[in-house]
Amino acid sequence: MVALAGQEPRPRVGPPKRADARRNYEQLVEQAKAVFAEFGADASLDEISRRAGVASGTLYRHFPTRLDLIEVVLAEQIAELVELGRSLSTAAAAFDALATWLRAALAHGLSYRGLAAAALNSASDRNDLVSNWHAELFEIGEILLARARRSGTVVADADVSDVLKMVGAIASAVQDAPRTPAGSAQADRLLALLLNGLRYGDAPG
Repeated sequence: MVALAGQEPRPRVGPPKRADARRNYEQLVEQAKAVFAEFGADASLDEISRRAGVASGTLYRHFPTRLDLIEVVLAEQIAELVELGRSLSTAAAAFDALATWLRAALAHGLSYRGLAAAALNSASDRNDLVSNWHAELFEIGEILLARARRSGTVVADADVSDVLKMVGAIASAVQDAPRTPAGSAQADRLLALLLNGLRYGDAPG
């Protein structure tokens, strides 16, 4: 990670070694996922502490700033998406594997809208980290897309950058009501249009 001019690199927040402290850390991250998904990047840290069953001071000992907590939440979610993509990369039905992963990527975008932007806009020492997350997603997305192209179930000129940008656009289109029935239905319809556009000819999806 790149440091700001004249500053030491910011130390990376990580799980503590003591069992009780590690439990508090894990519970805070778990509750932060739910609260950030519900209220966005500006969600109340006190609410996260309350749901985790710890004092606010405990949260700040583990995560000195809001952005430290956002970073850990995003890192875990990106890691889960990458791991899902790897598990799907050997699936028999290449198109279905791609579709499953794109649905998961859309769910991530709907749940954690604004968190990556908050990390990216906060300070230049996080820019490389966000770029690395994007690179990881593009890499696994290209693996799945390439398999589908080779199988003849996806159009030959499908590009992973275009596809992921469209997934991001779908998340943005329903960002005001992602958890409502109407918002979820709209997201599903838009993703279905994207998948139908990717599908080659009459290949089954």
